[in-house]
Amino acid sequence: MIYFDNAATTFPKPPSVVAAVQEAMTCYGANPGRSGHKISVQTARRVYGCREKLAALMGAPDVENVAFTLNCTHAINLCLKGLLRDGDHVIISDMEHNSILRPIHTLSQRGVIDYDVLEICEGDDEETLRRLEGLFRPNTRLIAMTHGSNVFGIMTPIRAISQLAREHGALLLVDAAQSAGVAPLNVTEMGIDFLCMPGHKSLYGPSGTGAIVTARGELLSTIVEGGTGSLSLEYSQPDFMPDKLESGTVNTTGILGLSAGLDFIQSVGLENIYRHELDLTCAIYDGLSRMPGVKLYTARPVMGRNLPVLAFNLEGLSGEETCAKLDEVGFCLRGGFHCSPLAHKKMGTLDCGAARLSLGYFNDSKQAERFLREISKIIGNS
Repeated sequence: MIYFDNAATTFPKPPSVVAAVQEAMTCYGANPGRSGHKISVQTARRVYGCREKLAALMGAPDVENVAFTLNCTHAINLCLKGLLRDGDHVIISDMEHNSILRPIHTLSQRGVIDYDVLEICEGDDEETLRRLEGLFRPNTRLIAMTHGSNVFGIMTPIRAISQLAREHGALLLVDAAQSAGVAPLNVTEMGIDFLCMPGHKSLYGPSGTGAIVTARGELLSTIVEGGTGSLSLEYSQPDFMPDKLESGTVNTTGILGLSAGLDFIQSVGLENIYRHELDLTCAIYDGLSRMPGVKLYTARPVMGRNLPVLAFNLEGLSGEETCAKLDEVGFCLRGGFHCSPLAHKKMGTLDCGAARLSLGYFNDSKQAERFLREISKIIGNS
């Protein structure tokens, strides 16, 4: 079995992550921050250590700028619904995953907000920014945008978008579901107000983990309240981070696994991971581009402009049919619409979807070569 579905979740996980999860279950089973006994204190220290690592990796000014969530979608919803108010205007892009589109659309349907969709111009950041400039209104509160498409791998010019947001007095939320752990991210240098990410994708942690990184936590109203282990006699939810956003027991086992995933990234090096994955993506792109009957939707991937995610279709087959044929010969890809109707509308694939391959650090050139051979066979037999 060859796994090319890392945009959904990375697999396999590093052995150190597996070991950390097992250690968490056997040695750190107490509730962190809820008791004063030794095991609780030791567990809390391990959780805090993961918070420190995430803050450092993402350029947060303070470790308390990191709040753990269930996943990236949970993080995005906490931010959107905790920030937006009646009459606010929001700008999203035409490559958004449903994790941004659906809560924004829901708030719009309820009459809370209004929103516009920015057309991202692949390879032309100046035109993207020109179009963005034309969408601002006096009541534009927020730009909520993916850092990179989960279907087509196209990255958005976040640093320049942040600058434009500042000029118009708007805030910036970034969905880093596909880029955290692959592409460089620094909330301070890039001017990101709210950075949302999963732990289970390219951060190599277990599922059920995610995080918000923000120095603007005071702007968020809570949508979940409860026990935090702090100010226990107060009826009101604590107003300080990260307790404000962390009601109830955190996923200790998952967080300790995520901590090991962060150590893995640090040991290999973020740039090395990115370059390895993108080089493989380019090799597959080049091979597919020479095959008749293969439809590619983007230009050849480039560092800083693309993630190691590639969508394609084979003539006469839907994306799901292509992936089913590949599954029969031992390849795991995702076919269909990938929870991204805006992106499929943009690329003209609403009728057929697309086959998507997404590479991880543990993929190699031999797997890429075998993949191209199998695609060639499928084309020949169609």
